[in-house]
Amino acid sequence: MLLSTPFINCEILTLSSYLSEGDMVVKYSKNLLSAMTNQFGHPFSIKVCALKREETIQLYPSEVTFQLNVNDLEALQPLASAINTDTKIKIILIQHEFGLFPAGSEEVFFSFIEKINKPTILVFHTVLPNPEPNEIEWIRFMSYAVNKIVVMSYYSAQLLQQKYGVECDLIEIIPYGTHLIHHKNRQELKRMLGLHNRKVLATFGLLSSGKSIETTLRALPTIIQTNPDVCFLIIGKTHPSALRTEGEQYRSSLKNLIEELHLEHYIRFVNDYIPLNDLLDYLQLCDICLFTSKDTNQVISDTFTYAMSCGCPIISTPVPYALELLSNGAGVIIEFQNSDHLAEEISNLLNHEALQETIHRKALQKMVPMCWENVAIAYAKLFSNLYSPDIPLQYDLPDIELYHFKKLSTRKGMIQFSQINQPDLETGYTLDDNARALVALCMHYERTQDKVDLPYLETYLSFIEYCWKEEGYFLNYVDKHGNFTAQNWETNLEDANGRALWSLGFIVSKASLLPPLMLVRAKLLFEKATSYWNTIYSTRAMAFAIKGIHYYLQSVQSLQHLSLLETLANRLKRMYMHEAEINWTWFESYLTYGNSVLPDAMLCAFLQTGNTSYQSIAKESFDFLLAQTFKDQQIKVISNQQWLMKGGQAAPYGEQPIDVAYTVLALARFKEIYPQEGYDTKMQTAFSWFLGNNHLQQIIYNPCTGGCYDGLEEFQINLNQGAESTVSYLMARLSMEG
Repeated sequence: MLLSTPFINCEILTLSSYLSEGDMVVKYSKNLLSAMTNQFGHPFSIKVCALKREETIQLYPSEVTFQLNVNDLEALQPLASAINTDTKIKIILIQHEFGLFPAGSEEVFFSFIEKINKPTILVFHTVLPNPEPNEIEWIRFMSYAVNKIVVMSYYSAQLLQQKYGVECDLIEIIPYGTHLIHHKNRQELKRMLGLHNRKVLATFGLLSSGKSIETTLRALPTIIQTNPDVCFLIIGKTHPSALRTEGEQYRSSLKNLIEELHLEHYIRFVNDYIPLNDLLDYLQLCDICLFTSKDTNQVISDTFTYAMSCGCPIISTPVPYALELLSNGAGVIIEFQNSDHLAEEISNLLNHEALQETIHRKALQKMVPMCWENVAIAYAKLFSNLYSPDIPLQYDLPDIELYHFKKLSTRKGMIQFSQINQPDLETGYTLDDNARALVALCMHYERTQDKVDLPYLETYLSFIEYCWKEEGYFLNYVDKHGNFTAQNWETNLEDANGRALWSLGFIVSKASLLPPLMLVRAKLLFEKATSYWNTIYSTRAMAFAIKGIHYYLQSVQSLQHLSLLETLANRLKRMYMHEAEINWTWFESYLTYGNSVLPDAMLCAFLQTGNTSYQSIAKESFDFLLAQTFKDQQIKVISNQQWLMKGGQAAPYGEQPIDVAYTVLALARFKEIYPQEGYDTKMQTAFSWFLGNNHLQQIIYNPCTGGCYDGLEEFQINLNQGAESTVSYLMARLSMEG
């Protein structure tokens, strides 16, 4: 589903090899196309000119609209003409790898690029660190003929500038993409592959002498002395070029060395091409992944990025790519072909689980900006800047995914926090999260009528009932055993009580949808809980309560509750009248958290009472808030690091998904009442924050897990996917369905 109707159709033609699954360029092109399609079904569409070496017509998927035999250089000129005359094609994306075209074709290829009269981007998969003079001249000539050059590392960018003389402004760094991972249990994966109770080392990729696997074999006798349960996996088929020139000579030499060192019990060969899903399982079961290449010029490795995405601790030789990605403690660097150094570092890691966990988190933090979804955003920005720089990107709505939402739920309720995407039961439960979960899943059930939702709704409602105290209020904090914690007597509970009333009222409003007993329980608890509100003056607590009463009154006629709604709305009105000035039309002298709930509540009060003063305050305050948080076709909600004081400046960084979600919910209501005021466009802009329309240009929603990252900081995403963020995203996403 599109966030809005597309207004342009920008077709990108990428020239790339496109059949061999083991080819990095092929994998890159296919992953990029898939990511672009998922993120931006419109306005961008990617078509392919498949580069091949055979004369025969080959069967390609539908996205392949051109074929080019790279050995037929005369075909380049007709191809340039066909591209120029095809009005649908707006941008050319050329995937470049040395050796893709035959030797001596440089001038013809350069002439081909020169003849294309459309914006052209050249993607360098390799930048040679020690080029010949003619190679420098060729690359420099090509740089004059294209609009942008994409490289995949800072090292490659530096080489282009320093060795080839390419202008800095022409270079765009977009990392080699990697996949977001459903992180699995390492021990379960080991059991599945017969590696239970083994500490697993592994090396991956096409086998050749350049991988220097013998460095690890010679280190193993020392490692085994302190870790006799170690097992070393050598995974991958022999490299095709090595197979052509020397057969299985290198693999045989490794087997001979294994026999010589008596390592048969500690080694397993997996001589096969491993499909991606199986490869990711292997990477996740590893205790340490080893990259012992002796190629000092290696720049990009897809297996390397996959290993980091899996959070697998990596020990590597100081190849440029490793030096860049494993910096700041994200992995371990060893000397080339130094088995003693390798043995020392492996033993140190195997014997220190805390160090493994530190590396695990740092590796994942580095990989999130490199996931294919973020790579797609970077390319989309590049395409947009070349084709329509003044038009904002249009993101596709992701499918609704409840995997992580339900993974956070136990029979007691929804767990409060996660470590990455693993629920952390030690953090216990809160009324806040379970109240929000009740609302979100009820929205989902209303949309889908999926009976699988009902037991979860029962769980969240039961948790809210459990938190009710006969003294007339709810407690908020519950530990993993179901005991109320000391936080309940150290923390203000008014907001939590407001959210409970909101969720109960929301359930009651679905009288025609939910099981009768569930409605009776929610209604009874709602009516008991309203006695709490006569003496409450907390701004957001009252706003949540107003919303809850508004929903309750949609199904139940009650003058008593209507009167309570007016009482609370009048309190908010008096606060507004006291604080509002010409340039500060707000309820308080500061903007803090959950701000959109206040105008949203006042609009609910208007809808129930018809009191136009509530309506005026709702619109004035909401428009003021939007003016503070919407700039440059993005939303930037108030920072959780520092509130915005009247007359002050907002802190630039520290945004949380819950504030964006509350804004989306409020905009959904305002656009119904004011359909001509542009609230629908702002709603799309606000939701796109989750999809990458933020200052880091990175996704906050994780489409792999269905979870949502906990925050957006200055330089990075908070990778934990807790209940508040995940539920907030789901509420916002379901609001977009309307």
